Amino acid sequence: MEKWLNRIAGKELKLFSLFSAAMLFAAAVAGAIAEVADGGSLGRLAEGMWLIVVSRDALITDYFELAGYGAAFCNAALVLGISIVLIITQKIPFTGPTMAALFINAGYALWGKNPVNIIPIILGTALYAKAHKSKLNRYIYTALFGTCLAPLLTELVYLFPFGQPVNFFLAVAAGIFIGFVMPPLSMHTASMHMGYNLFNVGFSGGILAFVIVCILRAFGMESDSVLIWKEGRNVWVGAGLFLYFLTAVVFGFLVSGREIGGLKKIMSRPGRAVADFVLMDGAGASLMNMGLVGIVCEAYILLVGGDFSGPVAGAILAVFGFAAFGVHIKNYLPVLAGVYISTFFTVFSPDTPGIQLAAVFSAGLAPVAGQFGVAAGMIAGFLHAAVVMCTGQMYGGLNLYNNGFSAGWVAIIMVPVTESFMKHFKERKRERE
Repeated sequence: MEKWLNRIAGKELKLFSLFSAAMLFAAAVAGAIAEVADGGSLGRLAEGMWLIVVSRDALITDYFELAGYGAAFCNAALVLGISIVLIITQKIPFTGPTMAALFINAGYALWGKNPVNIIPIILGTALYAKAHKSKLNRYIYTALFGTCLAPLLTELVYLFPFGQPVNFFLAVAAGIFIGFVMPPLSMHTASMHMGYNLFNVGFSGGILAFVIVCILRAFGMESDSVLIWKEGRNVWVGAGLFLYFLTAVVFGFLVSGREIGGLKKIMSRPGRAVADFVLMDGAGASLMNMGLVGIVCEAYILLVGGDFSGPVAGAILAVFGFAAFGVHIKNYLPVLAGVYISTFFTVFSPDTPGIQLAAVFSAGLAPVAGQFGVAAGMIAGFLHAAVVMCTGQMYGGLNLYNNGFSAGWVAIIMVPVTESFMKHFKERKRERE
């Protein structure tokens, strides 16, 4: 064991990412076999993949329900594989933001992204890098995160009043434009919430989607959000997720030399961006933290009677990745509790689809709890649950990172107010002393 661990030293996260892609392919095969056993055909996997590519992807489009488990997991494996290839070919180290970018793409490939609608956006960012006489590796994270607007491309194919070939060409052009403008826009929005919203590109993507949708509406092209959601808690999906997260914990424990000191250090950090746990505390500690955060997310969904739908499983995988880049149990639980508490005072229940996602994705505001304490984190979670249920209507569900957009507004409102009061209380305390 020790010899093997020494051989993979420095490659742990790369190997784990490749292992994750392989597990998604295995889940796709298992899902396809199960569908055949239930009376489906061997061609169901290909049919499901085609359905994913040609169907609308606006929020919320659950690929489990739309195309079946086999096709959904196959799509996730392909999107994750493309992302890994980009990281490797651009010679990007596997650090905290890398894991966040990879797994948010894997997660959203269960409900909105596919190999066809993400490529134009990535190409647009590559062109932005070329225009600025730089390399794509400088903007690779923006390129991968920027695929949050991938559903807009599919939507434009149906919205434009021209023939399908022209519509497709215009949709690809729009995707390239989105990828081109996303780098400067996301850099600007990061300063607005000062790193307290971990899903920054979701915020910038939401602003851009809102402007584009308003322009489309001005020309009579209306886009409406949808709700395709697979209800229930599939035992195999739940068990598979748990074993996968447990594997991350065990692998991380072995990689860290069977020590938990690095994990304790992670728990002491506020998580405010940029918080790269891999560089600060090691790959092993980060993997343990990722696994634990994944287990917490899954446990919450079970406790509130939620669903193991494609969006929920995808959201958990996304937050699992961000547990290497700002999220840990100590700063996550307060905002998670805030979302749950909100359901006692609002018209929503914990098992409402949007609230299930809001709870998992409240992790984006974890730095608020990490920096300002438990009470502030709970208030942030409460506000997030209310805001996120309204924001999707602003852009017809075409920004997949709707929770990131909501978290951005909550952070912009909460952080300056909280800092002001804390500064006031500190000054009063000094005066008393």
